Amino acid sequence: MAGPMKHLVQVEEGKEAEGGAPSAGPTYRCAAGGKGAAPPAVPGLDCCWDIFRLSVEKFPDNNMLGRREIVDGKAGKYTWLTYKQVYDTVIKVGAAIRSCGVGKGGRCGIYGPNSSEWVISMQACNAHGIYCVPLYDTLGAGAVEFVLCHAEVQIAFVEEKKIGEMLKTFPNATKYLKTLVSFGKVNPEHKEKVEQNGLSIYSWEEFLQLGGEENFELPPKEKDDICTIMYTSGTTGDPKGVLISNKSIITIVSAVDEFLINSGEELREDDVYISYLPLAHIFDRVIEEVFIHHGASIGFWRGDVKLLVEDIGELKPTVFCAVPRVLDRIYGGLQDKITAGGFLKKTLFNVAYKYKQGNMLKGSKHEEAAAVFDKLVFTKVKRGLGGRVRLILSGAAPLSKHVEEYLRVVTCSHVLQGYGLTETCAGSFVSLPNNMSMLGTVGPPVPYVEARLESVQEMGYDALSSETPRGEICIRGDTLFSGYYKRDDLTKEVLVDGWFHTGDIGEWQPDGSMKIIDRKKNIFKLSQGEYVAVENLENIFGQTPGVDSVWVYGNSFESSLVAVVNPNKQALERWAESNGVTGEFATICEDPKAKEFILGELTKMGKEKKLKGFELIRAVHLDPVPFDMERDLITPTYKKKRPQLLKYYQSVIDAMYKSMK
Repeated sequence: MAGPMKHLVQVEEGKEAEGGAPSAGPTYRCAAGGKGAAPPAVPGLDCCWDIFRLSVEKFPDNNMLGRREIVDGKAGKYTWLTYKQVYDTVIKVGAAIRSCGVGKGGRCGIYGPNSSEWVISMQACNAHGIYCVPLYDTLGAGAVEFVLCHAEVQIAFVEEKKIGEMLKTFPNATKYLKTLVSFGKVNPEHKEKVEQNGLSIYSWEEFLQLGGEENFELPPKEKDDICTIMYTSGTTGDPKGVLISNKSIITIVSAVDEFLINSGEELREDDVYISYLPLAHIFDRVIEEVFIHHGASIGFWRGDVKLLVEDIGELKPTVFCAVPRVLDRIYGGLQDKITAGGFLKKTLFNVAYKYKQGNMLKGSKHEEAAAVFDKLVFTKVKRGLGGRVRLILSGAAPLSKHVEEYLRVVTCSHVLQGYGLTETCAGSFVSLPNNMSMLGTVGPPVPYVEARLESVQEMGYDALSSETPRGEICIRGDTLFSGYYKRDDLTKEVLVDGWFHTGDIGEWQPDGSMKIIDRKKNIFKLSQGEYVAVENLENIFGQTPGVDSVWVYGNSFESSLVAVVNPNKQALERWAESNGVTGEFATICEDPKAKEFILGELTKMGKEKKLKGFELIRAVHLDPVPFDMERDLITPTYKKKRPQLLKYYQSVIDAMYKSMK
């Protein structure tokens, strides 16, 4: 690539292909701060427990964990536990766990939505060097049982409502599992069933008393000790247990810190975070560790997506993390409000937007780009998120460019897109504030992370290209996981010579940010021998007006592609109305004219994006029900499960191919 990439520093030269290994581009690190490969050692900070312990010493009276009080069925204000109060409870829970015979290196499951009890149970594991194993529903019922058995979980903390689900894993899970603890109460029939299986179950209050006055010494913990096993759903096969060490979490916490300081947005103890993304996933877990490290406050939502905005209004957070699904919803809501606002308001908004966007594109910081319009127009948007948000982080899946740009302009806060995997301990790349040129990218690597591209010949991606280097993103450094639990075979496939192979295809941008353009595995040949990179096609067809989601399918026995589309309800109903097609949404989806219309729209988009003939869709099926986790068609981070989609839609696929012959 011509010219230096200003946000990167080169650490190693590129390598030509040799001995079966593909060629690789140069190794880079981010240019800002954190010059070393690892953060400077902080005395006394060796493990996750230390992050919390040091903050308790420094900020004992700061509010740590908050939840809304429910009074007469109505949600009231947030009530808080201080760092010291949480610490005292953690010590009791730790003693109780030890009195059940679980100690250092033991395994403890946590099952339920984010709550104070969740964090307290996790910290008790950290204190005693016990592996914390989060369990979550969206892995599917069979998966909870799989994880309990695979990780050999001995004790599990469970939200009251989930105890019934937990009992479905009996008797298989009881080989190792001996104790259950409810986050709340325990009903008599559950108690009876648990005891029939030879296990003990305690309510939260009972469990707090269980350790009695006995003092259990906290064992020494090393940087390389494992602190958590996070199972990732993966799009194929059984969940994989990702082993995450203390060192990985400490390094990523330092990296996020360094990143925020370089951006002039360092966290302060008066920052407030809304906790609603699952703690069972690495994204939220890491951000909460960062907040705890600063003695800042974490408020929990009530667990209902429809009430999230209301919880935000009450909590008034300063940092908001989201997945694109949530940000798309916010974007849609804002669009509706403006459309409903009448001509004058709409015109004012559009003028303000154009003006501010123009200045931001020229390089103005968001707070200086249109101060007058911020006061007049955009504060209303800001108030919708509680009025204090200064940082919105998006992760877990790609955020569409128009939504990202829109939110950067109207929310009066930084909107930053990050990229990482459970295996890289979340954020490995994050876009920089006030850089409109980074729209649609995930920015440069975060401090202490090294990255390079490796060529993928069969897809035509060349990491050494002087024009646009492209290839599989590989990551190296202390944030990497320690392997897949009991699966050395899988670990060896992705960890080669210290480099983790992400399976994602990236492209370096001239400024040193990374753009994710494809996925390595989702590639197949059509019968005429042409390779199809299906992820890339779905990204293109997904931009079609009137299409909410699209799954593209082909195989090496067929010469063309077919697709299953989730059409946009409003758009399709509007089309039906003006084209004399009547009936419910589901009926319209069956109509051949509707299919023809959507197929035409997909083709138009494909041609506009200059796709080759064999890359266009030749037949389409409309499903009124969005791809969902209930049917096991997507993962919790909304990635498509291709084998499951094929199984579910097999008859539809067969019929589409048959109709073309």
